[in-house]
Amino acid sequence: MATVGQRLVEGLAARGVEVVFGIPGVHTVELYRGLAGSSVRHVTARHEQGAAFMADGYARVTGKPGVAFVITGPGLTNALTAMAQSRADSVPVLVISGVNRRESLGRGLGLLHELPDQAAMVRALCPTETVMAADDLGPALDRAFARLALGRPGPVHLDVPTDVMPLPCPPLPAPQVVPQPDIDPQMIESALQRMAAAKRPVILAGGGVRRAGAALTTVAAAWDSPVVQTANARGLMHRHPLGVPASPSLDATRALIGAADLILAVGTELGPTDYDMYVRGGFPDLSGMVRIDVCADQLARHPAALYLQADAGAALTALGDGLTPRRGDGVARAGAARQAARAELAGLHPDMPAQLAMVEAICDAIPGAIIVGDSTQPVYAANLYHDHDRPGGWFNAATGYGALGFAPGAAVGAALGAAGTPVVCLIGDGGLQFSPGELRTAVDEGLPITFVVWNNAGFREIAEAMAGAGAQVIGCTPTPLRMDPFAAACDLPFQSVPANPTALRDALARPAQGPRMIEVRAG
Repeated sequence: MATVGQRLVEGLAARGVEVVFGIPGVHTVELYRGLAGSSVRHVTARHEQGAAFMADGYARVTGKPGVAFVITGPGLTNALTAMAQSRADSVPVLVISGVNRRESLGRGLGLLHELPDQAAMVRALCPTETVMAADDLGPALDRAFARLALGRPGPVHLDVPTDVMPLPCPPLPAPQVVPQPDIDPQMIESALQRMAAAKRPVILAGGGVRRAGAALTTVAAAWDSPVVQTANARGLMHRHPLGVPASPSLDATRALIGAADLILAVGTELGPTDYDMYVRGGFPDLSGMVRIDVCADQLARHPAALYLQADAGAALTALGDGLTPRRGDGVARAGAARQAARAELAGLHPDMPAQLAMVEAICDAIPGAIIVGDSTQPVYAANLYHDHDRPGGWFNAATGYGALGFAPGAAVGAALGAAGTPVVCLIGDGGLQFSPGELRTAVDEGLPITFVVWNNAGFREIAEAMAGAGAQVIGCTPTPLRMDPFAAACDLPFQSVPANPTALRDALARPAQGPRMIEVRAG
């Protein structure tokens, strides 16, 4: 009879999992036994944090849960940073780890990779469950995938003791179908009545709308409403006259919002890293808004005139079906906001327009690319204003949790999830040193990823923040990698260009087979 480890992999395959990311260890041998002969593909990361970042990037582009295998103890603690990033950005990721044998748990016996209470450590971050017997496996998988599919997405953890993995396990029952909750038609009608009375509406669209672009556009066009897109919603309305791809932290965007007589906020947590990144306060009052979110806890965090708990796509589709088209000044209001928001960048920092131009050069050279960003200056600039040309094709770790080193692993996951699509990993020289090994995974897998390294020889953004606060700048000049020999060590074609949009555009336009690295000399 197959073991628990083998049945677990079968259960993943039965639930549509096609790839897992991980690093094997002596505590997960039985999981890897299950991979042999399975339809589930394994991709080897160089660090467990990278494996979980890969699962995150894969989930963002596919909409399906990303899955990572890690060992107990350090494997799981290494993955926790990536899991926290997934939680902040509502990304469905399943991390499956080993844990020491059942009778040892909590006893402090000094076993290899032992933690005092592994499940309790993870429970502070996300749902977790320990599979304590073979009969527990099927129900545990059903519960894990239900959590990944219902409500606000995020990480989920399963651990399997080392003495449970090799136990005989009968075939698992068919996976349970997870029903989606119905939308309350009375709430839709109430929303439609409020929307019909509005003369100057504005829509706030967040990451929860990333897979509902068509429904969002339908509602915006019928309601004649500008659509302000947070960083995780960029690309949904590329070049649309009602699109406002500008941060709500900008004065121009806030003026548009403040002048509205009704706000429809959809799939956005209204968090400060999007809405008040400069910690200035003074955001317009949103208490009269209509708010749509899949998560009841999120809805409860901000006062609103009407709450609608529902999937963003389903709710927008229902609203679009019931709206009576109207004509107003939405296009003019959106156009004025776009123009003013972009002009505002130079006042925030004199280098921001040039940094945004570098991101736009990437889009010009590789239309339709997925750009996976790290915490680096061009990404900060583009999060403030950037009209990306691919739905779901712009995401990064520079909002919310803000984990450095996110981009290389997430780019690998994105490239595997969107096979054949060019991917650009935009990362600073400081962030690259958090996770350089994942570039080798891109080489092993032959992925079409261009690693663009913004090399300003340190943590420039942090140094400027210290100086701006009147503090002595300390610790912000770590020696950068020598990019040419580093790229050679990774077997990556390499080119170095000045921080000039034309030079970067020309370098990117050259054909490439597989992954490559381009250094942008910004320091």
